[in-house]
Amino acid sequence: MKSIYLVRYGSSDQAFEIREEEDPFPREGEVTLRVEASGLNFADVLARLGLYQDAPKIPCVLGYEVVGRIDRVGSGVERVRAGDRVTAFTRFGGYASHVVVDSRAVVSIPEDMDAGVAAALATQYCTAWYAAEEMVRLHKGDHVLIQAAAGGVGIALVQIAKRRGCIIFGTAGSKSKLEVLEEMGVDYPINYRDHNFAAEINKICGDQGLDVVFESLGGKMFKKSLDLLGSGGRIVTLGVAQIVGKRGNIFRSLKTVLGFGLFHPVRFLLKSQSMIGVNMLRIADHHPEILQRCQKNVMDLARQGELSPKVGGIFPAEQISQAHEFLGMRKSIGKVILKWTP
Repeated sequence: MKSIYLVRYGSSDQAFEIREEEDPFPREGEVTLRVEASGLNFADVLARLGLYQDAPKIPCVLGYEVVGRIDRVGSGVERVRAGDRVTAFTRFGGYASHVVVDSRAVVSIPEDMDAGVAAALATQYCTAWYAAEEMVRLHKGDHVLIQAAAGGVGIALVQIAKRRGCIIFGTAGSKSKLEVLEEMGVDYPINYRDHNFAAEINKICGDQGLDVVFESLGGKMFKKSLDLLGSGGRIVTLGVAQIVGKRGNIFRSLKTVLGFGLFHPVRFLLKSQSMIGVNMLRIADHHPEILQRCQKNVMDLARQGELSPKVGGIFPAEQISQAHEFLGMRKSIGKVILKWTP
């Protein structure tokens, strides 16, 4: 088998090394997959830059999810069998031609489902579902802000919010991404680089404020988003994309972190507001049954045509550096994947 190791932090063209290894074997409750595609996520970029505290120490293999076919089945596994085509949550280790995973993190997929679509459903749509359906219940007519709405999780959140009949404000950083948001039915697409998104939203919502914010940029953008919440509002924090590009300058990174601001619980009590953090690694570690439930829900809705992931880039596994550069520059619209040669 082949594995792509992160061997040094920094630039993508010097960060990775492909190594030959022995094929893995499953233990009790596990399955081995022959991987068709490995998904890339923005957290992988943070890990490459040394900015993701949950990542293993280098050298390590990144990658949250894979699409593939079950090759071997460990003892005690009854729900799936060898030969099944599946998606799987790997919790690192996904950048490999073969992986071993907990059978509870595996969901069967149709033979004709696109690998990029399946990979997006496995993690990004699962994250969005957990945030929007399990942690924050959206209602018809809710005014919802989705930051970075043209990214993988952002697109998923837009589709889930549209399904619930929400009024959506979606931010993006380029004209092409704004066009995608318009095509998806975002009511108010806003270029956060060229416009003061908070001022634009205030013009429309006024004192009523927003009902829900899904925030993945961090820093001052988080604080501005929080200030837009109305009474009873909820803000869900999903990441810190603004910190990318600041490795090597600890003061700039610290500035991003401090930009979140300091909050006292009384603030949320007085306004009946709530702040929620979503980290799917913790859910996978401690509540795999929740992960499996979310995966099944999004997969079922995708089969019914109610959710439709976009694939933003497909790279051969050998082009891992180019794939990371593409994702890190935030040029992608939708899911980015690595394809493995059969």
